[in-house]
Amino acid sequence: MSIVTKTGDDGSTALMFNRRVAKSDPRVEACGSVDELNAALGLARATADHLFVRDHLLAMQKDLVILMGELGTLPEDMPRYAKAGFSAVTAAMTEKLDSVVQQVEAEHIAPKDWVMPGGTVTSAALDFARTTCRRAERRVCALQEGQQLQNPEIIRYLNRLSDTLWLLARWGEAEAKAKG
Repeated sequence: MSIVTKTGDDGSTALMFNRRVAKSDPRVEACGSVDELNAALGLARATADHLFVRDHLLAMQKDLVILMGELGTLPEDMPRYAKAGFSAVTAAMTEKLDSVVQQVEAEHIAPKDWVMPGGTVTSAALDFARTTCRRAERRVCALQEGQQLQNPEIIRYLNRLSDTLWLLARWGEAEAKAKG
């Protein structure tokens, strides 16, 4: 089977359970922003020297697959989604990010002044991922405002993820500075 289906040639795309919507639909915009975030995390992971950062970024990418599946499902299809065995974003996923934040904050590396992205290649990639995450969060908030988001944990997760990415970028810069 080819990746080229031509079904999107009319400006539509499929959500879960083959629900066709316009490619300009806010849900598609939110899913696309999260997809871009996942790619940005992959770039950051590919540049990271530290296993601590790489492992956490991979876990975040796996979480985003769950998040995108849920976002790509219309509210009326969520019972079917759950019955099919697909996972939803949970508070436990957000709590994992809280744990990473606590680990990094325990090292007291966060600067007190404004940070200019680009201290290292990895921190720049993490900052790019952070800003991509903020955009995805705004797109998901738009779904919530339109009563098209059933799980508010998705917003909490994305909010915490951007904070975590900021801290990981600062941690990486501190590590690079310590090595000289």
